[in-house]
Amino acid sequence: MSVHPVDEKLPALKMATTGLQHVAAMYAGVVAPPLIVGAAIGLTAGDLTFLTGACLFTAGLATFLQTLGIWRIGARLPFVNGVTFAGVAPMTAIVASTHDKTDALPVIFGAVIVAGLLGFLAAPFFSKAIRFFPPVVTGTVITLIGVSLLPVAFGWAQGPDPGARDYGSTTNLGLAAATLAIVLLLRRFTRGFVKQVAVLLGLVAGTLVAIPFGATDFTPVADAAVVGFPAPFHFGAPQFQLAAILSMCVVMVVSMTESTADMLALGEIVERPADERTIAAGLRADTLGSALSPLFNGFMCSAFAQNIGLVAMTRIRSRYVVATGGAFLVLMGLCPVAASLIAVVPRPVLGGAGVVLFGSVAASGIQTLAKAGLDRDNNVLIVAVSLAVGMIPITAPEFYHAFPETAKIVLDSGISPGCVAAVVLNLVFNHLGRGAQEGRDARDVTHPMEAVPAQSIS
Repeated sequence: MSVHPVDEKLPALKMATTGLQHVAAMYAGVVAPPLIVGAAIGLTAGDLTFLTGACLFTAGLATFLQTLGIWRIGARLPFVNGVTFAGVAPMTAIVASTHDKTDALPVIFGAVIVAGLLGFLAAPFFSKAIRFFPPVVTGTVITLIGVSLLPVAFGWAQGPDPGARDYGSTTNLGLAAATLAIVLLLRRFTRGFVKQVAVLLGLVAGTLVAIPFGATDFTPVADAAVVGFPAPFHFGAPQFQLAAILSMCVVMVVSMTESTADMLALGEIVERPADERTIAAGLRADTLGSALSPLFNGFMCSAFAQNIGLVAMTRIRSRYVVATGGAFLVLMGLCPVAASLIAVVPRPVLGGAGVVLFGSVAASGIQTLAKAGLDRDNNVLIVAVSLAVGMIPITAPEFYHAFPETAKIVLDSGISPGCVAAVVLNLVFNHLGRGAQEGRDARDVTHPMEAVPAQSIS
């Protein structure tokens, strides 16, 4: 009896090298969220190293759940799981609204635990309700995630401290531009493995370029232990605040939507189509991994789309390869020295790479929107209004200044209200009443900015 390529166990050396390639492709994406949130809180280099290591460790555990599976948990597909970008903006909003910054992480962890448990219970029902999250909704939300994160990259490019004399200096901006150029050159003129890890190589090269300018500090590596363990509740016991929980529940819906789309795509690539049962099992792994992650000081976990592209490119479809990558993530999380390396990277260098990293997220959303039927004016209006609602905190940061603090946690992220707007508008225009029939039949429609023919006006 032949073994499906998804269930194939490759030779040890090939398993290790291809597993490392998956880690390299997603490493920058895993460490970026703790860097953003840690910087917003003002964590010390030691605590930032700890938080980064914890996120690597929990990403490995979540990857095990997804690839190897237990009971009805895990899609058993070559999925890499890690910290979702969707949670970054809401988490920074929680940080901004928390007066005592030492309480920020416990509040975030409590919200993620509740959202993860609710998501686990909702997984089988969500797998049936996916028709309410078509490309017009998911594309809008993914685009908002990328756009919401770009200001973070621009802030990094200027330097670590807004109050410093060299903040926004030509040296800092030059380092960011040099890093961006290196990443672009690697993506343009290399191929294969090197091309896949261009962002990681750009961070290394940018850090080396920064040394002569005195912008690189190796103290975090010197102070880090070789072996360590992310002790449970290192930053304090979880705290449960309603507004933060609501915000992270919205993120969980976004994350589950992205994961479902990723499972459908990966199922086609590996020639094992993801049915309703597979999607439900995969969502259980995502949500359970998210609920357990805060116990070890990690954030919400979700599938990493960039690794799907790696599977498609290499044609290596074994889930055990990705599980091996998960083992490397766990080992890195247990080695504080490895986690501390990212703390060495100067903030302007991170800013240059962040332009590519966060811009790519927005571009992925635009790619999804290209499949959303934007030739229909209903869908154009859904995207237009949802993007406008989601970009309010970016373009007008004080827009919600008169609202209660609890409401601002949800509204100031941009992603949460944008997602809610997209879902509601999609229901109104494409699923309820006349909208359902118009959604099926509307071909002869006009762009909302075009004049409507006189005979069509009732």
